[in-house]
Amino acid sequence: MKLQRLVCLGFSGSELEDSYWGEIDALVESREIVSELRSPDIATEDGLLVKLGAKVGKDSIDAMPKLKYIGMLGTGYGGIDTAYAASKGITVTNIADYATEAVSEFTFGILLEYYRDIAKARSQAKSGNYSDDFSGGEIKGKKFGVVGLGDIGKRTAQLAQAFGADVCYWSRNRKQDVEATGIKYVDLDELIKTCDIITINLAYNSETEDIVNAERINSFKKHSIVINPSPMELFDFGALLTRLQKDDMVLMLDHSDEMTEEQLKTLQPLKHVIVYPAIGYITSEASALKKRIYVDNLKNFLAGQPTNKVN
Repeated sequence: MKLQRLVCLGFSGSELEDSYWGEIDALVESREIVSELRSPDIATEDGLLVKLGAKVGKDSIDAMPKLKYIGMLGTGYGGIDTAYAASKGITVTNIADYATEAVSEFTFGILLEYYRDIAKARSQAKSGNYSDDFSGGEIKGKKFGVVGLGDIGKRTAQLAQAFGADVCYWSRNRKQDVEATGIKYVDLDELIKTCDIITINLAYNSETEDIVNAERINSFKKHSIVINPSPMELFDFGALLTRLQKDDMVLMLDHSDEMTEEQLKTLQPLKHVIVYPAIGYITSEASALKKRIYVDNLKNFLAGQPTNKVN
């Protein structure tokens, strides 16, 4: 089975190597890269490839009456109306579990950099100043909360435990195997109120949008560190900004590519907000696995055995 017309929305072509594009081309009669979905140009397409941030709502789906498949080049699929797609018999897939090590290790990289001021020390020594006028903190002994215990959250919890932290988690489904290792389940509100360090490891969708609402934002412990290697749509941004302006907690994030310019400008002057480019998932190992899964998702759909189906 082949797709008749595959459209790649917002791609430049550089997202995949030629070998992967060759595999995709062998699965379709024709492939086209477009910058936007415009009717009637898209009326005949039966396959759609999209990247993070793409919006595929009811109107777009209705404009593609032959559509059978939507493939997301990434994990988050909040911009796709997956329920409506399902009602039309359209399969939507994403790429899960490709950056487990990359994101969890990044979380501890930025945490250690913050606690130990490693970037400053490196820069200072490079300039010939070897003075040791530094202070620091340790992860060991801290109460460490993980919100969302998918693969990344689970690995993050394991690493926190290896550092000697007192680790707890909240997830919509309890994980008995994890609890057997000494990682405790707690209510989300209790976790937010009591933890010194919190990582948010949730996918963005209709159920998780603004899950960190104003009440929860105001419940973060004073001087707590909140690390969010996940979409910022999980937070009530207005309430978060108000809390951060009190300068009594730390926020670190890396999904800056999905934020508005105005949001980034409001965060920039805040002393204890540390914004990184979207690099948490970027390692050579994760990148190779991501591309392999992306192509395999399409292959498996056409073979009648869809993988990473989200609807």
